This record gives sequence, C-alpha cells and structure tokens, in this order.
Amino acid sequence: MSRKVVRSSKFRHVFGQALKADQCYDDIRISQMTWDSNFCSVNPKFVAMIVDASGGGAFIVLPLSKTGRIDMSLPTVCGHTGPVLDIEFCPHNDNIIASGSEDCSVMIWEIPDGGLISPLKDPVVKLDGHSKRVGILSWHPTAHNVLMSAGCDNVVILWNVVHGEAVVRIDSVHTDLIYSACWNRNGSQILTSCKDKKLRVLDPRKGSVICEKDKPHEGSRPVRAVFVSDGKILTTGFSRMSERQVALWDPKNFGEPLTLQELDTSSGVLLPFFDPDTGIVYLCGKGDSSIRYFEVTDEAPYVHYLSMYSSKESQKGMGYMPKRGLEVNKCEIARFYKLHERKCEPIVMTVPRKSDLFQEDLYPDTIGPEPSVEADDWFSGKNGEPILISLKDGFVATTKNKEFKVIRSLMATTSSSSSNRQSDSADVQTLQALQNEVKELREMIEQLTQQVSELESK
Repeated sequence: MSRKVVRSSKFRHVFGQALKADQCYDDIRISQMTWDSNFCSVNPKFVAMIVDASGGGAFIVLPLSKTGRIDMSLPTVCGHTGPVLDIEFCPHNDNIIASGSEDCSVMIWEIPDGGLISPLKDPVVKLDGHSKRVGILSWHPTAHNVLMSAGCDNVVILWNVVHGEAVVRIDSVHTDLIYSACWNRNGSQILTSCKDKKLRVLDPRKGSVICEKDKPHEGSRPVRAVFVSDGKILTTGFSRMSERQVALWDPKNFGEPLTLQELDTSSGVLLPFFDPDTGIVYLCGKGDSSIRYFEVTDEAPYVHYLSMYSSKESQKGMGYMPKRGLEVNKCEIARFYKLHERKCEPIVMTVPRKSDLFQEDLYPDTIGPEPSVEADDWFSGKNGEPILISLKDGFVATTKNKEFKVIRSLMATTSSSSSNRQSDSADVQTLQALQNEVKELREMIEQLTQQVSELESK
C-alpha cells in the first residue's frame, strides 16, 4: 500500500488574516460601477479607492495611517467628467497616480505628502487619445514615465507622460473589447486578452503580434491573463459550462496548456495577482468572499493549490501592496486591501515562523522604486532590467531627490499650471499656524514680564 507523498513547500501553511476594525478604512462609498477592474491601488504611502460621485467621477486617496471612520467631507480627486474606471499608482514615484475614465481621458495626478487638504480638480497631465471610455491602465515596470492605457475603442496606447504624448498606438490588432493588458517583468512585451477569444503577446514598440492563442478558455465570459515566472502565462476564464478555470501556458508552445484546472461555478471574474519573489499567484473573484492562492513551479501539475482565505462579506475590488510596503519582521508575504460596499479592509498573508528575525528564504531581493531606463531611451529600443533592493532592514526610500525632479519636470512640460494650488494652500495654512504660535508666545512673555516686575516692586 503506497502512501501519498505531500509536496514539500515553505508556502504550504500560508494563512490570511483580516486586520482589526480600528485598522480598516470605514464609511467610504465604494463605486457602484459594474466594471471588472481592481477599483483600488496601494503603495507604501497611500491607498486610493474609486468612490461614488455625483456629476462626474472621483477617487479618494488616504495616507495608510489614516484608518478608522473616514469623514464624508474628506476631499477627493474629482477632475473627471465621467465615472472613474481604473486607477494605478506609479511604481517609481509614490505620489503620482494615473486614472482612466468613462470621459475617454487619462489623467495623471500628484498627491502631496500627508494626503489631500482640498479637492484636487486639476491634473498634472491630461492624456487625450481614446475615442471611448478608458478602462485599463498599467505603468511600465522599469521605464520612467511610460504608461499603457486600453480603452473600449479596442486601442492600446503607450504614453510618454513627461511630454504628454501618445508615442505608440496599437489600433489594428484587437477586433473587440480588451479584457486585460499587462507588461512582462522587464516591460519588453505586452500580454492582452480580448473579447474575440484571443490571447496575444505583443511587441510594445512595434505594435506587432509576437504570438497568439485562440480560445484559451472555451466559455464566452471575460478572460484575464498575467505573465508569471520564466515568461509563462497564467490565465483565468470560464469553460463552456460556465465553470471557472485557471490555466498555465508556455508561449513557445501555445498548442496545449501546461495545466488546466476547474475551480467552481461562480460567475465573478477572477483577478490574478502574481508575486514573482515567491511564485505565488492569488486569485480574487469579483463578488466572491474568498482569495485562493496557488504556487507556480516547474514541476507538473505546475500550478499547485495552497489554500484559501474566506470571509463572510463579498469583495467589490482589491488592492495589492508592493513588496517594499510589507512588514518583513512579521513574515508578511502579501497584503491585500479588500473593498466592501462601505469600507476597505486590509488582509495580511503570513508564513508562520517561530523566529522574528529576517527570513532570507522568504524575501529574496525584490523590485525597488528606481527606474532603470528613461522613457525616451525605452521608446528608442533600449530595455532595462528591474533594479532590485534588499528588504533585510525594511525598505528605506533613498530616491527622494530623483522623485522631486520627476515631479518638477512633469509640471514644467505640461500645460496644466494650476497643480501647484494644492501645495500653495498647504504653505498658507502652515504660515498662519506659525503666526498664531508666535502671537501666543508674545502674550506669554508679556504676562511673565509683568509678574517679574510685580515681584521686584514687592
């Protein structure tokens, strides 16, 4: 009688845990739009969420520390004239965020340190080029100020944000609605899934198709796709019987999947989040109340089920924290920001370890915030590998000067001159506060001198 051997993996016992109520963000009216994007973006400084807004589109940006009940009157980013469909923070500058909207525009915003103190209506840059609503945004992982947008006009545009211009326009490849678009690790390829039931790997600068797969999933519902390790592709979709599936493909041999697994019969689209450091892919279904996670390896069946985090309430969206924003001394390997109807709840994924020392096997060098190539050089044909950082002593920002120059150049090369208002009003408030303090100190000095003179006369 043979015993079944359990596959050994250090991630077998990863468990998810929601943070306590006082560490959540409460009383936020999350957008009711029926669009299959994350609705949330997060970095080590801020968390941003798309919210309901009358007369246009808006999203809220909060410093991570501003937990608890959020005041209804808190200022929002509200420059779009139609509902906001997707937001994403720049990986190379934690204060810059892009938003795509139903008003067909893409806008780039600068969030001041400490968060907003008044409504932000004027973007640093406005990018016009789509003829229908813009539902997908993705910053280039290694090139500075390169942004990809995809709209319902079936067009993918690559923007040089500094100059505010569309450098590459891919408009003859997709024949129907684009479901997802993402970069590979060094940004030399783009992966798209489309309503025409095709999966395509594109050369971003030429706009040409490198390879494509027809019908990765038989069902007619949306397919999502991401690059995983070694250039392989992981897709989520539906079978002909509307069962949810996850599959792994090798683009060098697109004929048959390396593995195809059926999960359940829920109707929500599965959003995949891949962590290249651990090889774990997290699947979060819109409308689900759970997060499944799998380990992607080189051994069959390639995608190994690990476990599932379950809760009572369903998720309307999900934000994924970059590795440099995690608490390494607590063996935290992922953190999600789960959107409910009226709140945002952080969920921490942890590997149980007895020691609180730095665990080198859990935290290999990871992608840092420093870009490896400038936008002009990248569009000219130069690729840049990600610049890696160690998390041994926790992430410390050493790129402040670089970021400051980026913001200045963004402001100098665009027609939007009013983006300084935010910082100006902050300076005025600081000045007023200082003047009040000086006034109070003078009054105290006068009172003390009076008391001294009275004592001397006695």
